[in-house]
Amino acid sequence: MTSIGKLVLIGCGPGSADLLTFRAAQRIASADLLLVDRLVAREVIAHAAPAARIVDVGKAPGDGGVQQAGINHLIRTALAEGRTVARLKSGDPMVFGRATEELCEAVALGAEIEIVPGVTAALAAASDAAISLTERAEIQSFSVVTARTADASTPDWVSLVRPGSCTAFYMGVAQAWRIQSTLMANGAPGSLAIEWVENAGRTDCRTISGTLSNLADTARRKRVRNPAILFVRYPLSAAASVGAVRISG
Repeated sequence: MTSIGKLVLIGCGPGSADLLTFRAAQRIASADLLLVDRLVAREVIAHAAPAARIVDVGKAPGDGGVQQAGINHLIRTALAEGRTVARLKSGDPMVFGRATEELCEAVALGAEIEIVPGVTAALAAASDAAISLTERAEIQSFSVVTARTADASTPDWVSLVRPGSCTAFYMGVAQAWRIQSTLMANGAPGSLAIEWVENAGRTDCRTISGTLSNLADTARRKRVRNPAILFVRYPLSAAASVGAVRISG
């Protein structure tokens, strides 16, 4: 009887192969099957064993989960055959990586599971743009949030973008106007600094600065393209100045 295989979810970082961890490289080298996301650098795949099977499983936005179902089937089949499956994900596998769906396939079969963390895009983007995610006396919290949901509902951005916070929006380019209008309608100052960071962690990284009041226009004029992270910083001093204006008025 064939023993059940092993599933390894591997965070490959935001793009550049030199952000790969030693553990990730080792696990890639020991896998029988590599299922590779669209944004994983080609240099990362060079760590694979010569006999390993490599399958590109990059998902396009808005495919309705069809491709994910196919990935789940590949995982299930390979594990049932006793193979070691390396699921190569951009960034960190547990941050907007749909990891739960794939882990469930392994759990259902009783397969061994390992998760190898990676540098998530928001952290790489902050480093590229020299954005301090926390700052004494000004920024006390940092959060990541999706700008796009499976059911087209609006996430609770307002509770995250509050005084003393820095918020990183994933998948926000197409939702730029929605983010801008929602936050400003709920009291966020239009003067808040924003940054778009394209291609974080790569040699072609680009940073575009603006304010919340021109967030959508900046994205349009500068032709911001995915993959891009949007940062909205709301320092405590900005909230204090808004409050002073309201009181004096």
